[in-house]
Amino acid sequence: ILVAGLMLTAAAPEADAKKKDNSNRVSYWLTVLHNNDGESRLIDAGGDLTDFGGVARFATKVKELRRDANRLSQSGEKASVLISSGDNFLAGPEFNASLVNNEATGAPFYDSVALSRIGYDAMTIGNHEFDFGPDVLAEFIEGFGGDTPFISSNLDFSGEPSLQSLEDDGIITGSVITEKEGEEVGIVGATTELLPTISSPRNVEVEAVLPAVQAEVAALKAEGVDKIILSSHLQGINSEIELTESLTDVDVVIAGGGDELLTNPGDLLVPGDDTLTPFGPYPVLAEDAEGNSVPVVTTPGNYKYVGKLTVGFNADGEVMKVQRSSGLERVAAKNQLEGVNPDRTIQKQVVGPVAEAVRGLAENVIGQTAVTLNGQTSQVRTRETNAGNLIADSLLWQATKVAGDFGVPEPDIALQNGGGIRNDLVINPGPITELDTFTWLPFSNFTSVVEGVERTTLKAILEHVVTDAPAVAQGKFAQIAGFRYTYDPDLPIGSKVRSATLDDGTVIVQNGAVVAGPALTVATIDFLARGGDGYPFGPVDFTPVGVSYQQSLANYITAPDGLNGQVTAADYPEGGEGRIVAE
Repeated sequence: ILVAGLMLTAAAPEADAKKKDNSNRVSYWLTVLHNNDGESRLIDAGGDLTDFGGVARFATKVKELRRDANRLSQSGEKASVLISSGDNFLAGPEFNASLVNNEATGAPFYDSVALSRIGYDAMTIGNHEFDFGPDVLAEFIEGFGGDTPFISSNLDFSGEPSLQSLEDDGIITGSVITEKEGEEVGIVGATTELLPTISSPRNVEVEAVLPAVQAEVAALKAEGVDKIILSSHLQGINSEIELTESLTDVDVVIAGGGDELLTNPGDLLVPGDDTLTPFGPYPVLAEDAEGNSVPVVTTPGNYKYVGKLTVGFNADGEVMKVQRSSGLERVAAKNQLEGVNPDRTIQKQVVGPVAEAVRGLAENVIGQTAVTLNGQTSQVRTRETNAGNLIADSLLWQATKVAGDFGVPEPDIALQNGGGIRNDLVINPGPITELDTFTWLPFSNFTSVVEGVERTTLKAILEHVVTDAPAVAQGKFAQIAGFRYTYDPDLPIGSKVRSATLDDGTVIVQNGAVVAGPALTVATIDFLARGGDGYPFGPVDFTPVGVSYQQSLANYITAPDGLNGQVTAADYPEGGEGRIVAE
């Protein structure tokens, strides 16, 4: 595979990962157990995959692999570490159970309870950790009781007291040293530089990844640590590969945020994954700044796998070999091949109550749909869909209903980014449940009103959202209400939008040019009003109207002056109604 100018190859059995003249003898075997993007999939892997994933089964699998790491037949000391490379929780129905329980009882989040019991040596801070803002992240970390280090070398928490306090206490840190069988292992963390535009870090400052990581590595080397792992959450393994090209003295890289499948022939995969085209072998080998080969690994998320990379170090701390047993370890129920029983304590304290809370949401029917509602991720991020229209309409309706209570004008239009519509949910004709609204709209986004949006600003926003549409599925693509527009994907970036017209006939853009006229009032979510997903609202004031976007959708469906519980094909035809047209 040729990526970022590097030729990456599979690690052959007992493959040389670094060739040095001084010694080829392995004296220390380290098994790096890892996962990423667990994203609060605590019960199982979702959909029909009820026998796969689940944090209680994951815990048992980790316990087995730790035991196996100590039983390697090779000579030399043997040890293991367990690392998460980020996105350790995610808004949705399962995390909602944590929020409700925490508010009622003050108990730690269910994710915190499960993960702290598993016992990680380090947990990287990803982007989704900030989706509810810094204070919820602080609560999540506090739920571990101070026993687990959270790592990121390129985040400055000085503007957020709750997180800065955790850093002052050494619970959040740029890197951590853990001693394993008499040897020190350094683990460095890093978080994507895209954080401000894809999540809600508020006053957390994001610094450049490369210099921050290299500085932490240098500090570890100065302390005599010669076994160093980078665990980063950069949104795609290509980013980690490119970063490795500029680094020195990093022995292993764990990537997060991309969910890429790395697999070798004969690996046992979760159903469905066996039909995918892998990104590459496990591990891929990237070349660092000094020409050394560095194994780079990652896993698909949702607790479906534990990654297992066993590397052999010589007495000088140089990686000499990658053990041929390295690869993905599938997490499955006992009735499946190589399956396991769930950890009893986690099953009782976490999975059971979360499953009960989700069942309650699933049993609460809030409406009926006569038409299939398409919320597929690949669709809501590239083109108009009827689910996208429904959600955008709910923002416009809700903001209009309460505008007077908040002293803001009634909005003219609404914008909802496709990235805020999650989980590939398609609702077939039949009931719509409260769970469906959480599944589609899981984040802590609040319906908001942005006043005084100039027409040139709206044109700039529309140009931004169609930059790569409809070919590339990006979260910035907008589902809309209150107007319609056309664009030409073949025209240069910045000049694609050809027309935009409000539902009352007011022309905003004609033949690619903005038509002069009064500024607009826009209903959207606070994430976008702050510039999330790169929306160029500029320095405008906005007013949250006290209702989450999930609740706005539920209210719109149920209210007598909304849809009164009925979604019809006439109002929401399959394929949309021509609000967004690619010419």
